[in-house]
Amino acid sequence: MKLLSFILLPMLLITGQVHAEKVMMARSYESFTVTLESVKKALESRGYTIAHEQRCDGGLKGFGYETDLYRVIFFGKAEEVRHWSKLHPDMIPYLPLKLSVIAEEDQVLVVSFNPEELGMLFTDRKLQVQFSRWKNDIESVMQEISAPGS
Repeated sequence: MKLLSFILLPMLLITGQVHAEKVMMARSYESFTVTLESVKKALESRGYTIAHEQRCDGGLKGFGYETDLYRVIFFGKAEEVRHWSKLHPDMIPYLPLKLSVIAEEDQVLVVSFNPEELGMLFTDRKLQVQFSRWKNDIESVMQEISAPGS
């Protein structure tokens, strides 16, 4: 749980509070490697491209965490990212979307910020619909990886 606190702390500092609906999380009892690959396959099966996979162990060691089992997956649909970045340049910091995959004892956590929470910052109705689509896709990925035998 210490590692999860490390992840949620930036959200707490930015938003002033962390509500369950702001953070989406699923648990997998598969190995870290299996879960990581399952997440990537689940995203790709929904039409997303993995833009980058970032290891976070170096930064974590500076905070006293001894793990190399922490990755951030940056993903998106290129056309959507281009479209929304052009229409709303202030969306650029939030794109591509991100999922964190973190080993914690005998579980692996998959964590993401809820894209619908961005609706407080953007009033474009079409963008609100897009946030909901992204949330639904992330939820379905999380359901898939947390299902027994997945």
